Amino acid sequence: MIVIDRLHKSFGTKTAVDDVTFSALDGQITGLVGPNGAGKTTTLRMLYTLLKPDRGSITVGGVDAATQPLEVRRRLGVLPDARGLYKRLTARENIAYYAQLHGMDAELIRRRTNSLIETLAMQDIADRRVEGFSQGERVKTAIARALVHEPPHIVLDEPSNGLDVIATRTLRDFLRQLKVEGRCVLFSSHIMQEVAALCDRIVIIAAGRVVADGSPDALRELTKEQSLEEAFVKIIGAATVERLA
Repeated sequence: MIVIDRLHKSFGTKTAVDDVTFSALDGQITGLVGPNGAGKTTTLRMLYTLLKPDRGSITVGGVDAATQPLEVRRRLGVLPDARGLYKRLTARENIAYYAQLHGMDAELIRRRTNSLIETLAMQDIADRRVEGFSQGERVKTAIARALVHEPPHIVLDEPSNGLDVIATRTLRDFLRQLKVEGRCVLFSSHIMQEVAALCDRIVIIAAGRVVADGSPDALRELTKEQSLEEAFVKIIGAATVERLA
């Protein structure tokens, strides 16, 4: 379980995240959605300890990110907004290198790497250097790298960005399998069809604040809209009006 409580982050005079509070439960897929510049990526960067919050707290599986950041990193599998692959290594070597950083032995690395390559349909790119990969191929490699150590908590920033229809479907099936395994999955997206298809719970953030939090059905009921996309637009519109009032 991931718990974020009253998180705040400013850059100079610009407040990026303002008193954000929500949780992501084990065995569920939680979506963090909002317009561009809403504070989604900044929130996720604080969660995986790349940024320090000005105030507020984050716990991952009961571990405090402020006092035990290394343990939090061990419990997380992270797909950041910047994929950060090593271009001179092959996809397989990128995955194996991260497994080594997590202290995994050679045989386990081999088995986990092969399993992820098969699950994510990466056989045709596994032994090619990452340099020259398409956006979708880079995303697949970065996802496999993030999950090689079988973390109980998965954090994905725009995971389907650059994926074609087939790869997107493969990714969705994979995320559903992680949910079945009881893992905690939190991902950000601006694609409402993806959010509707996957999420048990949706956290909507606008201008650095949580403006709605609930199941897709609850958000549709709240706004009296049949479409989750229309519900999202109405919630964001109401939040904008309230902020300007």
